[in-house]
Amino acid sequence: MPILIRKSIVGLIIALSAFLSVKAQPVPAIDENIHALVTFGKDGDTAWGDDDFIQIIFFSVPETYQGPLFIRVYDPDIGGTFDEQQGIWNSRTTFSVFGGKGACSNEDARRIKRDGNYKSGTMLASRTFGEDARYDGKWYTFGPFNPSEGELLSDYGGYVFKFVTEGISGDDGNLYRLFLSTSKDENRAIEGAFAFYYKYKFRLHDNVNEVSHIYPYIDDRVIAIKQSNFDWDNDGIIRIISPSKNGERMAVSGDNSWATSLHQVGKDDINSSLDIQMIKNKSANIRNNNVVIYLENQYGELMPFYSIPIGGIPKYKYSIGIKPKQPVK
Repeated sequence: MPILIRKSIVGLIIALSAFLSVKAQPVPAIDENIHALVTFGKDGDTAWGDDDFIQIIFFSVPETYQGPLFIRVYDPDIGGTFDEQQGIWNSRTTFSVFGGKGACSNEDARRIKRDGNYKSGTMLASRTFGEDARYDGKWYTFGPFNPSEGELLSDYGGYVFKFVTEGISGDDGNLYRLFLSTSKDENRAIEGAFAFYYKYKFRLHDNVNEVSHIYPYIDDRVIAIKQSNFDWDNDGIIRIISPSKNGERMAVSGDNSWATSLHQVGKDDINSSLDIQMIKNKSANIRNNNVVIYLENQYGELMPFYSIPIGGIPKYKYSIGIKPKQPVK
């Protein structure tokens, strides 16, 4: 699978970094308005919203940054009010950081199915958590890492680190958040850094008034996209806002099933992000809804979502036709 980020995109990210740096560091990001990431133990039921019990997040750090970096995890343990219990708390989750050659460039790290060498590259740190009150509702920090320990990929904006979360046992859902930081003890943004992901697994808000978002970027190679989502439980709608689309609906899945839909890309959408909005069903009152989503272009290549909407949050361009005045006879 070819690298999809182009230098023109990277340049745009760098130009926006000073304004968006704080927004770009958390995962889920501020503009995404997503409750949390989620990974179930490998003995879990896929009907709870996790199709393979593995989550992969990439972080890109600019080549110009020379200080230490840390990856922080909020609530890494299993247990407490932030996680999803199934029976007794019996799950264990492993978080691992990878860098070096192949961490991102290896195709297995960017595939829909995690049946190959998705843990490619050099493991820099790893820790497994079970039920542990010391980390309930608190941050755990991996690092420090030297930026040069990542995989240098200029088309990805700099040094890339891979963060892999695996549910290695049990059947509970581990909900957590991430932050790329310059500090071990605080969430301090690295200017110009950002996160991206190819297959995204997360918990929707319970509040029906909250609208969540994801932001793929449409470069000049893309003429159509295919979206796939899993276990949406028919919980409302997914729609696209873009310069050419004013709420085009995407197919939504039911319980423990996939749904797909194809969408053409308008000429005004080129070199713009899409705002894929997830709007809950106000009458269904569905709680604890965990979902999976990914996008492919017309070549079947996975498309990344970004922690920042590159080029800004897109707006629909509408035009009002004005009928020319007829000459007076």
